[in-house]
Amino acid sequence: MSDHYRLTVGLEIHAELNTNTKMFCDSANDPEASLPNSNICPVCMAHPGTLPVINRKAVEHVLRVGAAIGGTFADHTEFDRKSYFYPDIPKGYQISQFENPLISGGSLVGVPVTRIHLEEDTARSTHHASTQLDSSTENAEGKSLVDFNRAGVPLMELVTEPEIHDAKTAGEFARELQLLLRTLGASHANLEKGEMRVEANISISKTDELGTKVEVKNLNSFRSVERAIAFEVERQSKLLDAGEKIIQETRGWDEGKQLTFSQRLKEGSADYRYFPEPDLPKLVLSEDPEFSREKILSELPELPWARRARYTEIGLKESDAVFIGSSIERSSFFDELLKLIGDSKTLPILSANYIVSDLGGYYAKTGTKEYANFSQAAFLELMTMIENGELSSRGAKDVLLVLAEHGGSPKEIATQKSLLQVSDPEALRNTTKQILAEHPGVVKEYKEGKVALLQFLVGQAMKATQGAGNPSVLRELILKEIG
Repeated sequence: MSDHYRLTVGLEIHAELNTNTKMFCDSANDPEASLPNSNICPVCMAHPGTLPVINRKAVEHVLRVGAAIGGTFADHTEFDRKSYFYPDIPKGYQISQFENPLISGGSLVGVPVTRIHLEEDTARSTHHASTQLDSSTENAEGKSLVDFNRAGVPLMELVTEPEIHDAKTAGEFARELQLLLRTLGASHANLEKGEMRVEANISISKTDELGTKVEVKNLNSFRSVERAIAFEVERQSKLLDAGEKIIQETRGWDEGKQLTFSQRLKEGSADYRYFPEPDLPKLVLSEDPEFSREKILSELPELPWARRARYTEIGLKESDAVFIGSSIERSSFFDELLKLIGDSKTLPILSANYIVSDLGGYYAKTGTKEYANFSQAAFLELMTMIENGELSSRGAKDVLLVLAEHGGSPKEIATQKSLLQVSDPEALRNTTKQILAEHPGVVKEYKEGKVALLQFLVGQAMKATQGAGNPSVLRELILKEIG
């Protein structure tokens, strides 16, 4: 059914910015604060007579993101009041940007961006059932409590054009934005902590005209973004095929049931009654040399796509370059390793193989902090031992596991576990003669043309040396003995 319709998705992504203080006051911006309502003040609690002041660092973060994606800086920009009445909005309105965002245009992974603007975050509401109570909420059964620590935290909102036509691209966009935010130091962007929140505006149509838009919230993982879009395509196509209409509404995503559910009818911009914030000055960015596009661009670090390109230029497979470049921890470790490696053309590729396949799998399985137990120097020592033939592939994996779990010296680990590989032909010659003597029939069949049996003979020799024999040396010795 869904194949008959053209999917169109636009994303709205919010990210809490890394600043010392909140957006319009000097209360601490501390996402790890555990005591409710400990980081508040008269400004973020909207006491009468208080006035907001713009957080300069938050403006800079948004400009850096905008510069990185090729967006246009606004010369004139201002803040607006967005009115709505929820318990988590202490003022009865949110200070945001409407007509004049800081950034317009730009693109990321080929998806055009409409705008990036700044606003303040809301407080956090929690509803307490009897099973959720503790000593701090013992009198809260059946009640909703509001923690204002998050109220007023600087929040970046990025809106894409409705030009995404498959769920995979939507997920890729969100992943790349998270990596960009972390690369720039603008946000930790952890979805599971609510530091980055993705909302998808989804519609389907049989023509190029957009269908009725449905907004889906509560998407707290990239996989949820993709699954929610896929679910909505099926839900909406079934309704249209049955002759029913799509309702413009806001829906939530239920991760447990893997479906969306209706929350409320979707508001339009007129419902928010936007008007310019009278307590904040207009900003003219061209009057501040620190906010010039040239200065912002000159101070950007290496961006994710440039880093991936650099990795492929030194010989890494594209998939390995993507994997290593998709994590700040991995790419930082690898870049420092490259400095130690120097001019070698082979060690970077060998190192990438073990980082992606072995360490990648180990850290994904255990969830432990990456590269916490060993240095780049220790890892390079291991790679050099592999390249020099001192360790077999199997031995290298065993040493790397100990290194990841406990650290230490690769050479000492290999020695203690008797994993060092024997590459001296004289030390292996008697072993190969013995194997050939024990398998005369196999030798005869090999000479008659069954060349695949050579690997059997090498395997028997490896077994006889308890895995310590260098397979390349054993192979050469066997071929020489067979003649």
